[in-house]
Amino acid sequence: MTLLQASLTDLTTRRLVLAAGLFGLLLLAARITGLIVNPSSLYADETQYWVWSRDLDWGYFSKPPLIAWIIAATTAVFGDSDWAIRLAAPLLHTATALLLALSADRLFGRAVAAWTFIAWITLPSVWLSAAVISTDAVLLTCWALALYGFVRLREGAGWSAIVLLGAGFGFGMLAKYAMGYFAAGLALAAILDPVSRRALVRPRLLVAGALALLIMAPNLIWNWRNDFATVSHTAANANWRGDMFNPGEAITFLIDQMGVFGPAFFVALVAAFIVLVRQWRKGSADPRLIILACFCVPAILVVTGQAFLSRAHANWAASAYAAATIIVVAVLLQGPRWRRWVLIGSVALHTLVGVSFATLAMSPALTEQVGLANAFKRVRGWPETATALAEIVERTGVETLVFDNRNDFHQMQRYGGAINAEFFMWMRYAGITNHAEQGWALPAGYDGPVLIASERPMEVPVMAFDFASLERAGDIRIDLGGGRERHYQLFIAEGYRPVVRTDQFEDAVRLSRQARDTALQ
Repeated sequence: MTLLQASLTDLTTRRLVLAAGLFGLLLLAARITGLIVNPSSLYADETQYWVWSRDLDWGYFSKPPLIAWIIAATTAVFGDSDWAIRLAAPLLHTATALLLALSADRLFGRAVAAWTFIAWITLPSVWLSAAVISTDAVLLTCWALALYGFVRLREGAGWSAIVLLGAGFGFGMLAKYAMGYFAAGLALAAILDPVSRRALVRPRLLVAGALALLIMAPNLIWNWRNDFATVSHTAANANWRGDMFNPGEAITFLIDQMGVFGPAFFVALVAAFIVLVRQWRKGSADPRLIILACFCVPAILVVTGQAFLSRAHANWAASAYAAATIIVVAVLLQGPRWRRWVLIGSVALHTLVGVSFATLAMSPALTEQVGLANAFKRVRGWPETATALAEIVERTGVETLVFDNRNDFHQMQRYGGAINAEFFMWMRYAGITNHAEQGWALPAGYDGPVLIASERPMEVPVMAFDFASLERAGDIRIDLGGGRERHYQLFIAEGYRPVVRTDQFEDAVRLSRQARDTALQ
């Protein structure tokens, strides 16, 4: 390459980096604006995280505490509106993209770094995740920070890399326990890559481990004092009590990953893995791709196995796609020209789809017209639901409102401020199954009248066993658009004496349901 060619290449790269930065800033501004003008309510999980943020602690029933701390920070500065609760989401994903770009720059150069930044902020899953506040957004930023620390450490960097690695891992564990996959990635990298092994066996790595443990320690202590509630909930999500042979679930999970990462990107990732394995067997594999693959494979393999044994949500392997983005971009920028068109076309497709769904989210009428109202039903109609419940409470004069669904309970904590009643959760099972039951379970022996808003008709026979009297008090139906509605059966009940949940009790419930179904036929 001549000096002139090198100068032109450098100029092109600088322009690409500048374009990526400007695109990122514009997209961030657009996403924040979208949050402000979005007419939808929060999802129930978002509302639950907001509830946590009002009572800061070192842990909560279903998740570690970092997301609650972040929401507390954004709402303290920008107020308690829905958009302020979600504000961290686009900021975190932009930070993740920047950190991944820094790792890509160290490994492959600035062109790969710029495209990594662009590819990340336009991933299909990021378009959704940047519009809602979730533990994945927090986890991925911590993951990218730890990955950058590891890349720097592998290069021979000093204490700054140790701090980045330890802090990233420690705070990642405070975001979501899926950060544990990162430890598996470190172990694989040490096994498969000699340079990584030399970097990871040095005594100073103990400092990174100590820093991570120091950050994690309060949450570990909280779990110990609370019967390991979060750990137990995470394990219970695996749901290994049913049929342990579900190949269809595994196939569905893998297909869903095309929606998470993008169809062409996911195919390119699988192809890159296959080629990399072949090259590794011959001793000719690129060590940079090997170490990145170490941080992808564990999550994808484990969650695919989990899907085969039981079930798995599409986002459970989200952490894999941090390093995967760098792999795919690096591979597509090498070799034949068509690869570059796959990269550019994928970014364009992801952006088009993302903008389309963002536009739909802004217009309930438009979602009905295109037949997608069902996709948004969980974030619509909550203020109207609260108004209807407030009217029922006022009409009946009952000052205790009981729910059988934790989503409804938390949404009324958020949107039901005008309801003149105290909220409680009815306990379906003997043990606590969610945060609402942990903090607001209806006390056994409660005698006074309660108004029950039930969204689970199959559980009504169980309620009948638990209360001395249970009388119908009407229905509430909230139109959600697209022919969908939110339906509550209302009951006024007294004398709460919950029956012990034994096998005999569950048999009695089944018989009661069968009799009820027969009577309705």
